[in-house]
Amino acid sequence: MGYSLRICHLYPDLMNLYGDRGNVMVLRQRALWRGIGVEIINVSLGDRTDLAECDIIFVGGGQDKEQSLICHDFRMVKGSSLAEAIEADAAVLAICGGYQLLGQKYLTHTGEEMPGLGVIDVWTRGGTRRLIGNVVIQSDLDGSDQTLVGFENHSGQTFLGSGVRPLGRVISGNGNNGQDRTEGAVYRNTVGTYLHGSLLPKNPWLADWLLTQALQRKYGEVELAALDDELEESAHRAALRRAGSQ
Repeated sequence: MGYSLRICHLYPDLMNLYGDRGNVMVLRQRALWRGIGVEIINVSLGDRTDLAECDIIFVGGGQDKEQSLICHDFRMVKGSSLAEAIEADAAVLAICGGYQLLGQKYLTHTGEEMPGLGVIDVWTRGGTRRLIGNVVIQSDLDGSDQTLVGFENHSGQTFLGSGVRPLGRVISGNGNNGQDRTEGAVYRNTVGTYLHGSLLPKNPWLADWLLTQALQRKYGEVELAALDDELEESAHRAALRRAGSQ
C-alpha cells in the first residue's frame, strides 16, 4: 500500500521567524525519501480549510504584530477545525507565537489580554526581559532519552497546567519561562515549543516522531524506514557545542 500525507502550513506568509518554514521542508523531504507521497497546503488569513482532514499541521513563530494580526482568524476562523484536528490526534508542531496561541491566553507586559485557542493547557505572560540564545533540552517524547537543540528569542513566559507535559527538561538555555527548567508542551500528538532555528533539520528524530504519529493515525501500525542522518547528526552536534553542552 502506498502511503501519503497531507501537511498544512498555517500562516506561512506571517509566522516564519528564523526560518521556521524549514520545518515543513524537512517533513516533506524525509517523507519523500521513504516513498511517502506528500501534499502541502498553505493556509492563511481568511482561508477556510477542514484541518481535521490534514495529517500534519505546522504553525511557526511571529512577533507581537503578526500574532495580533492572526489572533482573531486563528480563534474564530481556524479554531474549531484546529481543535477538532488536535483532539483527533493529528500531528501538530507549533513554534513560539504559534505555541502561545494554542494556549489559554497571553497577558502582554502592558496588561492587555490576548485570548488563545485554549486547546492546550498553558498560558503566557509577557516579560520585560528577552530569553534569547541557544537551547538544549533532554526529552523522552519518543520513549528514549534524546536531546533537542534550537534557538530561542522570546519575552513571553509560558507556564504549564496539569493537562500537558513538558517537551523536555532544559540543560542549557531558558525554556518556557526561565524559572522551572521546562521547555515546550505536549498534548496528545501536539508539540508546542520555543525552539526556532529551524528545529527539525538539526533534530531528525523529532521530525520522524511527527511523521510516525501522522502515519499511524491514518494507516495503523507503521514503522519508518531508517535514513542516513550523518549530516543531520553533525549539525546537531555542532549546535550542542555552540550551546556548551558537548
